[in-house]
Amino acid sequence: MSDEFAAVDQRLADDVYERELLRLQSEFVKLQEWVRQTGARIVVIFEGRDAAGKGGVIKRITEYLSPRVVRIAALPAPTERERGQWYFQRYVAHLPARGEITLFDRSWYNRAGVEKVMGFCTPEEHSEFLRQAPVFEQLLIDDGILLRKYWFSVSQEEQLRRFRKRRNDPLRQWKLSPMDLQALHRWDDYSRARDEMLAHTDVAPSPWYLVESEIKKHARLNMMSHLLSTIPYSEVPHERVDLPKKPVMTGDYRRPGRGNFHYVDDYAAGLLGEV
Repeated sequence: MSDEFAAVDQRLADDVYERELLRLQSEFVKLQEWVRQTGARIVVIFEGRDAAGKGGVIKRITEYLSPRVVRIAALPAPTERERGQWYFQRYVAHLPARGEITLFDRSWYNRAGVEKVMGFCTPEEHSEFLRQAPVFEQLLIDDGILLRKYWFSVSQEEQLRRFRKRRNDPLRQWKLSPMDLQALHRWDDYSRARDEMLAHTDVAPSPWYLVESEIKKHARLNMMSHLLSTIPYSEVPHERVDLPKKPVMTGDYRRPGRGNFHYVDDYAAGLLGEV
């Protein structure tokens, strides 16, 4: 394994992982309510190697949160019109309003990574991006947005293992694309692009936080815990909702007979008794 990754002697037991994951998810619910009440705006950027576990962390963070408050921005390739815009323009549309959180599953840093390596932008456009990105992010911060940036690292060996697992899993094959093959064959190019990106955009107002992701479960807990520790949220009072002890009868309404409607077949009933 590369010296880039710290040695890990053992893995968390599943019950320990699940218990801590649930605790952190409970804290994210508190964070969500704090954001709603205070009107805070949070942007979290998830970048890193292909198959490094970005999507898995996002899934665990948002599992119990409201999609009206916490939005995931995973933008497709730009349209022809978007290619003619200021580079950051299409990302601005996904920034949070008051009381919202946006999680960018890849972000404007596409230009520093895949666009740079695959030749989807010119050297001049790449250089201009590296100059503008810290300025753009400073504008967001000056306007009150809490910006956090995470880079997920994984070794070549582990990345290849995960790609093979995707290829052999019918439920995950869609996650493997020809672009992923380029990640394997252009490993050094992506490494150089990352190093150059960090050299220009890992600045004091908006630093990068690197997440070692050789063990996905560890990476999830590490990233989630760190993100929570960087935001000064607090638990806000939650108004208790009193429910009646039994259904409330409000009148003489009678529901029409079942024959008047088209019901979904009871598929589950046919599974009764199966082991």
